Amino acid sequence: MTTTATPPLRVAIIIGSIREGRIAPTVADWFTAQAKNHAPATDFDVIDVAALNLPEVHPSWNSHRTPEQTELAARIQNADAYVIITPEYNHSFPAHLKHLIDLHHTEWQAKPVGFVSYGGVAGGLRAVEQLRLVFAELHCTTVRDGVSFHRVTPDHFAEDGPAHDVDGAAGAAKVLLDQLDWWAHALRTARAERPYR
Repeated sequence: MTTTATPPLRVAIIIGSIREGRIAPTVADWFTAQAKNHAPATDFDVIDVAALNLPEVHPSWNSHRTPEQTELAARIQNADAYVIITPEYNHSFPAHLKHLIDLHHTEWQAKPVGFVSYGGVAGGLRAVEQLRLVFAELHCTTVRDGVSFHRVTPDHFAEDGPAHDVDGAAGAAKVLLDQLDWWAHALRTARAERPYR
C-alpha cells in the first residue's frame, strides 16, 4: 500500500513597510530565522511590499494583471498561511500594506494570519488590531498570539539578528508559529475536502 506524502506547508511572510531607513527587513530576517528553526520542513516565502511594482490605483485588475502581478497573486494564492510584519504609523498600519491586501481577495480566503509588529510604546499592537478587522473581512482566521517589539530601534538586534530579549521574543514567536501551524493544517485539510465559498 502506497501513501501520498503530505506536502509541506507554505507560509508567506509579508513585510509591510516601505519607508526609507525602515527596520522591517531586520525584524523579518529575525522572524524568518526563528520560523525556519522552528519548522524546518515548512516553505517560507518572504514578500517585501517595497520591492513590488503594484498599480497606483485599484483597477478591475483581475483581467489586467501584468506578468509580475500575476506571479504575486500566485504567491499569495499558493500560501497556506501568512505572517504580516507591520510597524504602527499613527495608530494604524502602512498604506502600502493595505493596498497589497486590497488588490487580492479570494487568494486570502480560509487561511490563517499571524502578526509580528513593532513601534513605540504600543509595539505596533494598535496596527495589528486594525489588521484583524481587515483580514476578517477577507474570510481569514487571525491567530491570537503574536510577536511585538516595543520602542524598537536597530539596537534591539545584534549583528547576527537575534533580538536582545531573546527568551521573550523567541518564546512569543514559538507560540505564534505553533498556532499558525495548527490552523494552517486544519484549514488546508478543510479546503481540500470542501472548497470554501
